[in-house]
Amino acid sequence: MFKITETYNDYNGVERTEDFLFHLNKAELMEMELGTTGGLAESIQKVVAAQDTPSIIKVFKDLVLKAYGVKSADGKRFMKEDENGRPYYKDFVETEAYSQIFMRLSTDADAAAKFVNGIMPADLAKNIDQNALLSQRN
Repeated sequence: MFKITETYNDYNGVERTEDFLFHLNKAELMEMELGTTGGLAESIQKVVAAQDTPSIIKVFKDLVLKAYGVKSADGKRFMKEDENGRPYYKDFVETEAYSQIFMRLSTDADAAAKFVNGIMPADLAKNIDQNALLSQRN
């Protein structure tokens, strides 16, 4: 799980500091891998190698939105939808915090690499070299 503490001004001009949580479990990663023609990792590598910036940004946005969620009070669940099936990311993207986080992650290769490593289950993250993949964006 990856936590970003962000300070931003809301749309009333009030300064806020909030924690935002991101995580992908193994099942979600497998679904993303198998749901992408040729596999997610290979697809990302091709986009990065081609230096296709619009596609890189789209892939990265998808990762941010799919990883965003809310941890239950008891810590047993990392919820991606409310009780009505509405994704929590819908509210998140409507905040200035999302804008600031997304801009930082899309322009800072080190921040992006830390994010990708942080959202992966720990045992998978050490087997994947996201730093090399993401640093090729610059």
